Amino acid sequence: MKTAVVYARYSSDSQSEQSIEGQLRVCREYAEKNNIVIVDTYIDRAMTGTNDNRVAFQKMLKDSSNHQFSIVLDYKLDRFSRNKYESVIHKKTLKDNGVSLVSCMENIPNTPEGTLMETLLEGFNQYFSEELTQKVNRGLRESWLKGNATGGKKVFGYDIVNKKYVINEYEKEIILKVF
Repeated sequence: MKTAVVYARYSSDSQSEQSIEGQLRVCREYAEKNNIVIVDTYIDRAMTGTNDNRVAFQKMLKDSSNHQFSIVLDYKLDRFSRNKYESVIHKKTLKDNGVSLVSCMENIPNTPEGTLMETLLEGFNQYFSEELTQKVNRGLRESWLKGNATGGKKVFGYDIVNKKYVINEYEKEIILKVF
């Protein structure tokens, strides 16, 4: 019987444990259907996939050299990485350790066509992440230009009223005295 670990991740604090639960459920169902025994799970919470600075991810890569599992089950490839270059490097590390990466939701065959499909998915995953960053930054900029508060720490000299920055007259006087 084949042995596997599950790697699960969600990206931001605005997501919840339900994301992990759903990923784990799908991976367990896949394992059961394919006679695979799950021996461990690695979970990163509120960690981006655009880089590999993830504690559980790094531990999984390191543990792959112990040869106690032969498969890493992932809900989708974008949970493994949203950086196509790092994805290739880390899949090579796994392969050198006799471990394969399996996406439970993306039926990627072990064929030349599967290799092409995986490469395209990695490119799309990185594109999606970069495009989302671009859209979020554009939206934040528009909000700032309108004087809207967008979160973060309070700015000295301003209060937030109805999600807009409003000058705090008391703090304004302090600022004027300093400068």
